[in-house]
Amino acid sequence: MFYVYAIKSIKRNYIYVGLTNNLARRFAEHNNKKERTTRVFAPFRILLAKRFTTRIKARQKEKYFKSGVGKEYLKTL
Repeated sequence: MFYVYAIKSIKRNYIYVGLTNNLARRFAEHNNKKERTTRVFAPFRILLAKRFTTRIKARQKEKYFKSGVGKEYLKTL
């Protein structure tokens, strides 16, 4: 299983979209400041998580959420 997730910084106006096969581990990495790109924005809350059976489908959805339209949708959640 693959997951496309969106996390939102609790302290700042920042949304990160990613893809993983282990959502709990990846979320912990972001909150424990182990990821260089998101370190300064921690802590986070999960905004959205969708599960997919193939990496190809998950990557397509991740690309959508990273697009302008996708980011606007995430801001409404």
